[in-house]
Amino acid sequence: MTMRLASFVANMTRMIAKKKSSPSKHQVKRAEWKLRRAGGLQILEAPALERIGWLVHGFSTRPGGTSELASGDAKTERVLNLGFTEWDSREHVEENRKKFFHAIGADKMRAVMLRQIHSDVALRVDSQAAESAEAPQGDALFTREPGSLLVVQTADCVPILLADTKRRAVAAIHAGWRGTLRRITAKTLGRMQMEFGTRPEDMIAALGPGIGRCCYEVGSDVARDFHAQFPNAREWFEGPFDALASGENDPNWLPWLTMMPPGHQPPPLRAHLDLIAANRAILAEAGVPPRRISSSGFCTACRRDLFFSYRRERTTGRLMAAIGIR
Repeated sequence: MTMRLASFVANMTRMIAKKKSSPSKHQVKRAEWKLRRAGGLQILEAPALERIGWLVHGFSTRPGGTSELASGDAKTERVLNLGFTEWDSREHVEENRKKFFHAIGADKMRAVMLRQIHSDVALRVDSQAAESAEAPQGDALFTREPGSLLVVQTADCVPILLADTKRRAVAAIHAGWRGTLRRITAKTLGRMQMEFGTRPEDMIAALGPGIGRCCYEVGSDVARDFHAQFPNAREWFEGPFDALASGENDPNWLPWLTMMPPGHQPPPLRAHLDLIAANRAILAEAGVPPRRISSSGFCTACRRDLFFSYRRERTTGRLMAAIGIR
């Protein structure tokens, strides 16, 4: 019992020291990204991608749509919901998608989407795939096909857009904790290397809005899985990571020692995971220069005014990240 308490205290001490000594390690200046107003919407853009003349891209935000979402104060707000959800009508979603595609200059492009399943499946898009009526299952798309707009949907998971500046190839990736654990970004890059001759040093990677380390609380199952897959996983967690990864996460292992009545035992230990930092590290390990990897700096759970967050709201909309070759 004493050893477990000492381990917990040591982890909390390291967490506090880390916050005080190096708060900027996982933070990106938001000024590097910009919110552009177009067609009544706010479109978030990555400057490194915006400078490439042969592609279009954009990350959607919450305001400006035709959908009506009930808020906690018994009011409704008009939002740009881009996913087919139970609370919204298909007509509203389709109208919102038209507005979003128009705002990023992709009206005439073929939008290619997925049935996202939190996997490591990356699919190549060609003209036949782009014309297919049924969305395939997977969590990443890549192409060299002009006129194809690759789209992923999120509401806390990290949307990642890739561009090969030499071979004119692009990719869109949906990375939740399961996809991150399976290294979906590195596997997508690997597919592009095999099929297009892509070199990691020619890639630009933009990590869009996702739930931040500040808000993404996970338990022992996630901590153990990351500990088993990544030698440096501890760097992406705040909280009692060592105790969680080793299975020492149950404060009620001997209830009679806690002297608490049933139903009043302390909750299980939790830690906070930084999905942005994890995916940045995976891309860098795959050979993408760190200076060519950027992130928006926005947490979807913190910024309800700009984004949707399933963790925070449960009943919420869906964002889109899109990239394509003109």
